[in-house]
Amino acid sequence: MAQQRVIVVTDSTADLDLESCQSWNLAMVPLNVHFGDEVYKDQVELSPPEFYQKLQVAKILPRTSQPSPGEFMELYKELSQEAETIVSIHLSSKFSGTYQSAKVAAASLPELDLVVIDSESASVGTAVQVLAAAEVANAGGSKEEVLARAAAAKADSSVYFVVDTLEYLQRNGRIGRAQAFLGTMLNVKPLLTITDGIVTPVERVRGKKRATNRILEMIEEDLKVRQATGSSWQRLRMGLSHAEAPEESMQLAAEIKKRFANVELFVEQIGPVIGTHVGPGTLAVSYCLLK
Repeated sequence: MAQQRVIVVTDSTADLDLESCQSWNLAMVPLNVHFGDEVYKDQVELSPPEFYQKLQVAKILPRTSQPSPGEFMELYKELSQEAETIVSIHLSSKFSGTYQSAKVAAASLPELDLVVIDSESASVGTAVQVLAAAEVANAGGSKEEVLARAAAAKADSSVYFVVDTLEYLQRNGRIGRAQAFLGTMLNVKPLLTITDGIVTPVERVRGKKRATNRILEMIEEDLKVRQATGSSWQRLRMGLSHAEAPEESMQLAAEIKKRFANVELFVEQIGPVIGTHVGPGTLAVSYCLLK
């Protein structure tokens, strides 16, 4: 990484692959995926395609674990040689202890100028916040400018997602308020969002295609409300992530480009850790308003 004033750090649950992290000049700390006694570093030692292949034949669902404070400390010390300030943006603290590990590491390094942020989101919901901050950092922005952009991106973004089944969220204890949707009829897809860092039900929709169309309708409704209440923006960035659903993802990406003029769209695969909790077939869309 080139010398700059601020470097942005995230973790693997933002579902930005290694190539994306490199192109955005991001540092990434991987979480862990456990298949029995085998432990893999998310996105680093286990790619999304490899993960979903293993998941198909696994007799017991994998589990996940957060990085240790020591892993964060090691990275923070290394990055402090390259930047004056480190801004570290992570998965919702209600889903994982990752944010807490980063906070413990930061408290152990008082000599560093280090800010740890809870995205209160996941996957592309975290990614849009991370990319907004990284864009300012990469342009040579100050600590204050990067933090202001991160805060604005968190306030001016949302994420919606549809899962094929609530089984994975339930088994892994991440179902949150979506518990209310358990026992839905066959082919009724639960539409979910993340509110205050917790999975929250939105509505039930029959069929996957209708569900993804409804996600885009809800985003359009969100944007109208924001505009009516005085929000202004110059750019709209959207992230789309999918769990082993490439064709549906391509169709949804085409629809996004059709509906939203001049949208800055990026597409990623849902990685092993998030995939463990949402299951194959999941589609997620997030948006972020940029001024």
